[in-house]
Formats: sequence, C-alpha cells, structure tokens
Amino acid sequence: MMKKIAISIGDLNGIGIQLALENHEKIKKIVEPLYCIDRDMLQQASKLLNISIPNDFNLHEGIAPIFKIEPAKITKESGAYAFSSFEKAVKLTKDKKVEGVMTLPIHKKAWELADIDYKGHTDALRDFFKASAIMMLGCPKMYIALYTEHIPLKEVPTEIGKVVKLSQFLIDFYNSIELKEKEKIALLGVNPHAGDGGVLGEEEQYIREARALTHQKIKKEIYTEPLVPDVAFTPNSRKNYRYFVAMYHDQGLAPLKALYFDEGINISLNLPIIRTSVDHGTAFDIAYKGVKLNSLSYKNALSYFITT
Repeated sequence: MMKKIAISIGDLNGIGIQLALENHEKIKKIVEPLYCIDRDMLQQASKLLNISIPNDFNLHEGIAPIFKIEPAKITKESGAYAFSSFEKAVKLTKDKKVEGVMTLPIHKKAWELADIDYKGHTDALRDFFKASAIMMLGCPKMYIALYTEHIPLKEVPTEIGKVVKLSQFLIDFYNSIELKEKEKIALLGVNPHAGDGGVLGEEEQYIREARALTHQKIKKEIYTEPLVPDVAFTPNSRKNYRYFVAMYHDQGLAPLKALYFDEGINISLNLPIIRTSVDHGTAFDIAYKGVKLNSLSYKNALSYFITT
C-alpha cells in the first residue's frame, strides 16, 4: 500500500504549484498525495498557468484566507498562506492522518513580511517538536548534513567551539541514518588545509574533541579526522564516503549543488516525523511564464518515502 503524504504547497507566487499540477500523474504512482491548498487558490493558479486540475487531485482545505496570486512577487499574503499550509501538513502527520510531509519551496522574506518568527521549515520543526532537527541535503550518491545553517559566517567559529553541542549533533546524526558495514562519515574541517596543525586556525581542535567525545559515547569510531575541505569532494574522496558533515551552509551546499543540483533533496532528521523537500527555491524568475520545469528534485523528495 502506498504511503499517504501531505504536500505543503509553498509560496503560491512561485513555481511550487506548477510542479504539483504538472507531475501529479507520476507522483500518484509513488505515494498518495494530499495537497494542502484551498480549491479557490488552486483554481486561480490553474487558470494562470493554463494547466487543468486532475480529477483525483485530493485537497486538504481550510488553509488560510484567500488572496490574489501575484506571480514572482514577495507578499505577506503568500508568506502567510505558505506557512499555514505547512502547519496544516505537519498537524496531519501528528494526527496520524498521513505518514509524512513534503514541502514545496517558500520565500523566507515573504514569511518575514507575514510576521512568521521562523527563518524556514527546519527552524519551525524544531519548535513544533521541541527537538534538534538536523538539515541534511543530497541524493543517494552524496548526502550533506549541516552543523550550522542560516547564520552569518562570522558566527560559525563560535558554534564550532561548543564542543558538547557539536558532539551531540554528531551523535544525533549518526543515530538518524543507516550506515553500511565499516562505512565512515566524512567530517569536514573548517579552515584552509584543515588548520595546518593550528597554524591557520584552532577550530579543528574543537572538532577533534567533539569527535572523540562522540566516539566515546557511541562506543565506535564512525567519523573521520577533520578533512581538508578543498579536497573532501574530489572524485577519489567521494568514492569513500556517502555522508559528509559540513561545518557551515555553503561549505556543504556549494559542492553538492555543483554536482547534483537537479536531483538533490532536503530531509529533516532527528524528528518524530519524516519531512522532505525540494532542494531549490521559488524560482520567481520563471514562475508562471510557461517554462517547462525540471521536476527531478520534486520526484526524488517524494520517492524518499518509499525507502523509509
């Protein structure tokens, strides 16, 4: 039996609703989708896109006040609707009416205009479940877990210096994935040449301390020594590792998107629910312009539920 998955509709001024409408026939062969959108909003988007609504496009309605879609515009109305759709999708999972949540892209500025206190889905999930959700992005060829996410680069060294916190992150990540026998997780340094023994920075020593504490607690050696970041993603290195832990956002996501941009997904780990997302944004530059969308990330985000 296929899993029933709630799909949070994202920012309706962006490309999310087009992805949902264009790919419904393929998606319904993977999961049983339940789209968190009101019919009035769906009909409005359908008319703007000139894409008909499938007869079996099942909706969870009563999301938020109806508003006028403004393609490619950042508005508080679209932000409020996107957040409400997400909240409803999560509640369906909490109430055991669906088996997971898949989120279409939001615009963070639209959330801010709508007075939403969270920077994104992962921040909200941490608060909803009072849990330390882990952001992991990638595809079966390579997954990247982010120790720090949406913070200024200047704050990253301070976070790395919190050895106990970093160790708990490493423990939680290890407990959230399934490794093959003898498989290791690549742990990235942060400085050029991984600090060159402290000449170029002391952060690697904190990473080593967190690594040692982690291995002591889980009673096995899973993580590598801090790897030199600029060679960690070479072809030879990627042959040895599937999972990488990056110390900051762009350190992990720049190589991931250079290699697997079209197929990557976002997965929230260390939560009582399963949540996946596309690994791209609202793409306002092509929203509602009749452009044929690359849907691989969207399909992969829903296909992930088959493997869990």
